[in-house]
Amino acid sequence: MDDIYRKAVDELHDVLVAVDKAEVAAALDVLAGARRIALYGVGREGLQMKGFAMRLFHLGLDAHVVGDMTTPHLGDGDLLIVSAGPGDFSTVSALIGVARSAGAKSLCVTAEPDGAAPRAADVKLVVPAQTMARDTTAPSSVLPMGSLYEGALYVLFEILILQLRERLAVDAAEMRSRHTNLE
Repeated sequence: MDDIYRKAVDELHDVLVAVDKAEVAAALDVLAGARRIALYGVGREGLQMKGFAMRLFHLGLDAHVVGDMTTPHLGDGDLLIVSAGPGDFSTVSALIGVARSAGAKSLCVTAEPDGAAPRAADVKLVVPAQTMARDTTAPSSVLPMGSLYEGALYVLFEILILQLRERLAVDAAEMRSRHTNLE
């Protein structure tokens, strides 16, 4: 069993060190400059996006999950962040179009940089990991289906939060003060 743990951790490591640092810098720039941020993803990618939204909120950013009743109207100065691991989902492409029409920018996180969603987005952040788009044709991960991508999203998003925390001069105590007390 230890071999499976090692292989999974090694795979996550390999994905994360392969993420383009210039793309990370561009993502940090649009995040730091956004007035409001809305996040969207489907399935397990969507769960990672919700976790990222929560951490952005902890930083003090005006972050919302698309579909929640309190998600505001996006417009100039705002940012839509979507995940499209396999390169496209119909809902993701539709939301990018709505955001663009309203004057908001979009950031697409994906494993497939040539997909329709990342091509339509203003900024893309490629996470070069196996998703369900390739798990039957060229499986390369010990993790099932799109788990390598989803796990890499979790770690990458936490690293982005650390980098944003430093850029925005937010300390850990300030972040903690924004955590809900209703749990």
